[in-house]
Parts: sequence; structure tokens; C-alpha cells
Amino acid sequence: MPVRQLSEAVVNRIAAGEVVERPASVVKELVENALDAGAHRIDVLTDGGGRRLIRIADDGEGMTRADLALAVERHATSKLADDDLVSIRTLGFRGEALPSIGAVARLSIATRHASEPHAWAIEVDAGAKSDIKPAALSQGTRVEVRDLFYATPARLKFLKLDRTEAEAVRDVVRRLAMSRPDVAFTLAGEERAPVTFAAALPGATGRLTRLGDVLGSDFRANAVEIAAEREGIAIEGFAALPTLTRANTLGQYLFVNGRPVRDKLLLGAVRGAYADYLPRDRHPLVALFVTLAPREVDVNVHPAKAEVRFRNAGLVRALIVSALKTALARETTRAATTGGSATIAAFRPAVTVPQRNWDWRRSPARPPPFPSPASGGGWGGALRGGAFAEAAQAAFDVGGPAADLRVEASEPAAELIDRPLGAARAQVHETYIVAQTRDGLVIVDQHAAHERIVYEKLKAAIEKSGVARQILLIPEIVELDEADVERLTVRAEELARFGLAIEPFGPGAVALRETPSLLGAIDGAGLLRDLAEHISEWDETLPLERRLMQVASSMACHGSVRAGRRLKPEEMNALLREMEATPNSGQCNHGRPTYVELKLTDIERLFGRR
Repeated sequence: MPVRQLSEAVVNRIAAGEVVERPASVVKELVENALDAGAHRIDVLTDGGGRRLIRIADDGEGMTRADLALAVERHATSKLADDDLVSIRTLGFRGEALPSIGAVARLSIATRHASEPHAWAIEVDAGAKSDIKPAALSQGTRVEVRDLFYATPARLKFLKLDRTEAEAVRDVVRRLAMSRPDVAFTLAGEERAPVTFAAALPGATGRLTRLGDVLGSDFRANAVEIAAEREGIAIEGFAALPTLTRANTLGQYLFVNGRPVRDKLLLGAVRGAYADYLPRDRHPLVALFVTLAPREVDVNVHPAKAEVRFRNAGLVRALIVSALKTALARETTRAATTGGSATIAAFRPAVTVPQRNWDWRRSPARPPPFPSPASGGGWGGALRGGAFAEAAQAAFDVGGPAADLRVEASEPAAELIDRPLGAARAQVHETYIVAQTRDGLVIVDQHAAHERIVYEKLKAAIEKSGVARQILLIPEIVELDEADVERLTVRAEELARFGLAIEPFGPGAVALRETPSLLGAIDGAGLLRDLAEHISEWDETLPLERRLMQVASSMACHGSVRAGRRLKPEEMNALLREMEATPNSGQCNHGRPTYVELKLTDIERLFGRR
């Protein structure tokens, strides 16, 4: 087949296939153009998920008549002052967006520059350009895209449902709104109610306000400020406490020089920073903004500019990890407010009470909402019937007062009530410590709290001089599968760093000769079995430090105070004081909260006092 030159229309449609993937891609390109034009307000309107209509209006500087004529030509852009492609300071720079969109849809642009007496408009229909005509527009630019992909029906078939496409558009606007809190955004469409993000004040306060508007009040209430700088690279933003997580990584928003990206390097750095706090199936909420010299990052490695490449990727990753770890360690005992909110919500009265065995034809008068105590079921039966949320019923089925509650309850010392975690008042079910603070109460999971304390002590001991060992008078023989025995013996040197000395004892057993003295008396067989399971799931590419921390986490779990152990008042207070002095004690090694705080005002609302 001979070589031939493709027509301009085909070239534009091929370019559109790279730039315009779906309606959200169009919105992204057009909003980025508006931001580069200095807009302070951007309004986005869609219809049919964007396939029927996309309208974006801004109050930017607009274009002159000559600029408008060039704007719809391929590789024409105002974003590059010269031909230097390694110093990109704008969001868009390829000069392909408008001609590509016009090649597959009906595109109309109306714009007015301050130097022009009136606005100008142009239309592009499947690549065919109209003449430029005068138009009515007070300021900025208005772009309308109708019947997207009508010129390429094959691409139209690959679009998803209108609601799905609308959600993709919403995600694009959310990300761009987070990157520019100084710009007001409005998103409207038939798929959902209009969403407005008002312009925020400059600085960290304004950024957190915008992030709270986009990500919700829970993120705003549980966010930790991130700020670090090294060798010309700055990391700013906010990260949620480890006790506020999601089941996927969609809650992680990353920006490089104001550009929203989904970069594997940055996502991996976030995962590494939270590795000490979260289980494998949970992911943190973060919004991080990386700022560096344009020449230190290549934003031209992806057609949709969704990925970047750093000149010094290792430095960027290390800075993100250290910034996140420093910020999380700074919060020490702080836990997410969602724990207390969920507890309060569980006790809210139900909206309706089921009425059974009542026939209005026989008895017109409605029965009382609750049975009287003399009716047989008693008030307890009424509560179990639906007066409170289903999940909270176990709290009421505790029977009579436990003996240990009467014996161990003690009057709190005044100085302890003013401490962050208050003074211990009682132990419930030999598992939870109830402490009184100046303005509420705290419920502590004694096992989870002590697990974090032991874990941090193990880490500190390893960094200092190693973990002190205690030699067992009689070695404990633990029977395991041969594969588990092999896994443990291969890692014997690593385990020895934690004071755990083992050696093979025949084909299907290991001998446990030494254990960490910090853990005291432990279930050695259970610990070794758990370690064998964890080691079987290790990725060999996982750094040695990370593997060792997983060993420490397992050992801390086995060496901590177990649920079901009765504690004396002084032991409970000692645990609370250790929590206050231990970094990251707001959550255990598995990412669960170690305590829940209930404010007195919330408790008073439950009883109608407020």
C-alpha cells in the first residue's frame, strides 16, 4: 500500500482520540484553559452527562478577534511564550484541545478581550470552521460543545450511562476546584443539584475550607496540615487521621504545580507513610500539593497530562513520606471525630415504633407508643422493639451491675480530669476503660491502646540498642507445617533483631529459645503461627525495614493487655498516661481507633437536655 498524506479532518479526529476520551476530558481541557486565562469564576453546565451539551463560562481575560481565529487551529497556543518545552508554567500547552473537540462535535466560542469594543464568536462543526462574527458577551469566554462524538459514532458507542459520565465530570471539577481555592466554581446539570464552591481566602486556612467543601466536613474536622520543603521542592496540603479511611484510593488527591495527577510514585509514597497505621485493605484520605521548578518535572509524558515524571523522583518520594509521618506523629493521641459521631448516632431514637396486633377497625384509638412495665414485656422489651438503633441494643442487655464496677469505681483526682484522656472511672466488660474528662468522657479499648504502646516501644528499642531478650528455662517446641518452618528459619536473623530466637527442631517444628523481655509472658506458639502467616504474604520487593515493622506489629499484638483482663484503677490510669505520651496512640497497629470521645453536650442531647 503506498504512503499517503492524511487529510486535516482525519488528523484532527486522530488527535481527538488522544485528547477527548469522554465528556469529562472536554471539561478538563476547557476549565484548564479558563484557569490559564486568569478566571476568578468558572461555571460548568452539562446535559446528558455532557454528550448533549457542555457549557463553560469564565470571567478571564478573553481573546481578541485574531487570537480567536488561531485558537481553533491545530498546535496554536497562548500557553508557551517560546519553544521551551521543559519549562511549562501553565495547565494546557499542546494547542490541540479546541481543534480536537471541534473535529468530533459542534463547538461554539464567544469571547471578549478588554481591548475589543465587543465580543467575537466562531463555530466549528465536525472540523468545518465558520467565519468570525460579532457577539454579545460582557467579559471572559463562553464555550459550548454540543452533540459530542456525533462526527465519530464509533466513539459515541463507548460512552457509559449519562449518570456515570456526569459523575466523571463532577470528579474533574472537584479536582480542579481543590487545586485553585481562590477561584469560585459552579457545576450544574440535569443529573444532580447544582454544586457551588465559593472562592476561599489564600493560605492554609482557605485551602482547608475548599477541601472541606469538596471532601466533606469529616475531612475538615480530622485533617492534619502537611508542610515540608527540601532542595527547592515543597509539599503542602492536608491528610486525614489514620482512623478516617476509605476502602479504595479514590480519596487521595495529588497535585503537581497545580496540576491534578494520578501518579504511581506519589500514591506509593502515601501508602508507605501510612503503612504503620492502616491495614492493607484501608486507604487514607489526603490532598497533597507538590511545588517545584518546572524544569524538575516533565508534564508531557501523557496525552491527557494525567501523569508526570520527576527528575529526582527519590527526593520527592522521601519528602512526602517524611512530611506525612512528621505530621501524623505530631498529633499523638488524636483520633478521628467520626468515632464519637457514630456512637452518638447509634443511640438516636428510631423514627417510628412498630405497632403490632392492632386493628383500627376494632380499636380506633392508637395504642401507646411504648408498653407499660406491667404489660409483660416491660420497658426493656420496648427498647429492644426498635426505640433505639439496632446496633446499640447489646449495650442495654448487660443484666445487673457487675461486681467489678462497684469495687473498682473511684473518685477521680482533679488533676487527672484535666488531662487529654481524663481520669479512669471504671472498667466495662473487662475490656473497655471509661474515663472522665472535664467536658465529656472517653471509652478506651485497653487491648488496642496497649498494642500501640508496645509497638512504639519495640520500634524505639530497635533504633537504640536492640530488643532485650529473656531466655526461656525450657525451650518451647512449636509444631508447624514444613513450609511455615522453612519460612521462619529463613527469616531467623531478622526475627532475632526483635529478641525472638528460634531454630529448626526436626522437619515440622521449631524451638523457641528466647523472647523479648518487653512482652513478658506470651503465647509463643500463637505468635510464631501468626508470623508464619504474615511472612507467607510478604512481597520480596518490600523493604527490609517495612518487613521488620510488620514483625514488630505482630509481636506487639501478642504482648499487649488482652481483652478480658481486669485492671485496677491505678493500672487504668497508668495506661491512659502512657497513651498520652506515646506517638500515634489514637489508633492501633491495624488502623482501628483506640478510644472514642463523647462530649458532654452530645450526651445531653441524647437525654433532651439541649
